[in-house]
Amino acid sequence: MNRRIGVVGYVIAGGALAALAAVAWAVSPEAVLGPLSWLADEPIRFGAALLALTAIRPFLAWPTTLLAVAAGFGYGWAGVPVGVAAMVATALPPYWLARAGRVRAREGSQIADRLCGAGERLADATGGVRAVAATRLLPVPSDAVSVAAGGAGIRRRPLLVGTALGELPWAVGGVAVGVSVDRLADGGVAAIDPTVLVAMAGLGTLLLAGPLYRTFIRSRASSTA
Repeated sequence: MNRRIGVVGYVIAGGALAALAAVAWAVSPEAVLGPLSWLADEPIRFGAALLALTAIRPFLAWPTTLLAVAAGFGYGWAGVPVGVAAMVATALPPYWLARAGRVRAREGSQIADRLCGAGERLADATGGVRAVAATRLLPVPSDAVSVAAGGAGIRRRPLLVGTALGELPWAVGGVAVGVSVDRLADGGVAAIDPTVLVAMAGLGTLLLAGPLYRTFIRSRASSTA
């Protein structure tokens, strides 16, 4: 009986994942922002729609900046804290998933064990908040950072604080796009100045450079000496 229930559960989960993949393929982020326009005059209903978008975003692998764009579209510049909160909340599902499967992944894969070990050493040398904030500033997928944080064993509070700090510049850029209705109508979901992207990436690299050198390069040089 339990085995049958387990098989049925796997079938249902597989069907749900397939349905989510189909929706992600068929619906673009721009297509979602369009229907939100008629909710912009109703802050409460718009907030409910933004909350729903925050909940489903990790499963559709959309960029987190989309949430800030939507917040700016609905609330103007007052949407910056709303966008940051949404971006922090949407980082939790992949983080929890990685943290829950961390031990099993390390036992089943030597590569996963090495990656998790490297992440743990970097987090210890850098500090959880700094490590998360710095990697959030880099132009890498947000969900990848969340998974890496879970795999490295970073605790929830440093994850939340580091995510808020690291995602703040992205939230400001996204809200700036959402505030401009003309740019939004032209499909400018990710129209952030490249100079800003380079500056954020440079800051993130600087924050990680010292701990990376001390943890990996200098320690390896000392062991081979």
